[in-house]
Amino acid sequence: MKNKYPVGILGATGMVGQRYIQLLEDHPWFEVTWLAASDRSSGKSYGEAAKWRLDMPLTERIAKMTVSPAEPDAAPKIIFVSVDAAIAREMEPKFASAGCAVISNSSAFRMAPNVPLVLPEVNANHLEMIEEQPWRKNSGGYIVTNSNCSAMGLVLALKPIEERFGIEQIFVTTMQAVSGAGYPGVASMDILDNVIPFIGGEEEKMESETLKLLGKLEGHVVTPLAAKMTAHCNRVAVLDGHTECVSIKLGKKLGREVRREDFLAAWADFKPLARLGLPFAPEQPIAWREENDRPQPRLDRNRGKGMTVTVGRLRPCNVLDWKFVLLSHNTVRGAAGATILNAEMLASLGKLEPAAVAARG
Repeated sequence: MKNKYPVGILGATGMVGQRYIQLLEDHPWFEVTWLAASDRSSGKSYGEAAKWRLDMPLTERIAKMTVSPAEPDAAPKIIFVSVDAAIAREMEPKFASAGCAVISNSSAFRMAPNVPLVLPEVNANHLEMIEEQPWRKNSGGYIVTNSNCSAMGLVLALKPIEERFGIEQIFVTTMQAVSGAGYPGVASMDILDNVIPFIGGEEEKMESETLKLLGKLEGHVVTPLAAKMTAHCNRVAVLDGHTECVSIKLGKKLGREVRREDFLAAWADFKPLARLGLPFAPEQPIAWREENDRPQPRLDRNRGKGMTVTVGRLRPCNVLDWKFVLLSHNTVRGAAGATILNAEMLASLGKLEPAAVAARG
């Protein structure tokens, strides 16, 4: 691509905002040209406003950029968003009304009826919903969201199983990394030598978003997957990487007739984006580990540059049908990387071209 799309980051100083900057460095399609954050950061250089927390050095170009007010006037037409839901609820419609493609990691509009909640490998066709948004009709702008970080890895692992065999029940227990709480996140005296069996709103988000992601677009409305689901969400003393223990009941006609080899084949064959050439789409979105003690966050979270979900310990379940363990990188696949992949998918569909996001005359 000769000319890169200029993009902005709303919430640029936070942990996910920093991850956007890291992942977009040298991206072949996108170039960061605008950074915005809270009023206390506005007007400062990014290097002064942000306490950089990632292991890749902050580039001089980004460090010298001035943090702009969180207003759409001087913003580019493509905006990546990661701010608190209350702020997003106010800001995202403002940017969409100004003709921006708002590609969001925030939760404010994930469950809105006319806003697509998208994971490109799973439900890219849900992007059609943007054409029904009032902002799209008035200014060309729109809002697209990606899911909660704990739902992301689960949905990727379940999609090929649901397609082939059907799923009736889902039981999941998560062990979620502290980076999912942002910075400063959980106090060290609370998390060290400890497990915290509560993350506010997490279980509700995981349950509702998983079923929407696995649902079907019927007309202009998503019908959620008709499965029963329950989630237990825990915070653990791991820096990055959400581990999830999953049990599922398959469709009535199959149940335990599905063999272990059938599961492994479904995961191995699942490569729905292979021919699209999207830079952030991993070659193998779901990777299997045979060892009894894998996946592990420290060893497996960076597979596929953090975009691959690793699965292991597949075995029969004495209560439902089958159970397994999965691991996904919560701030890459589960946050910034997912938003970037959504933007790449939109670009491949021609929905990021200037005519597609400019006001329609």
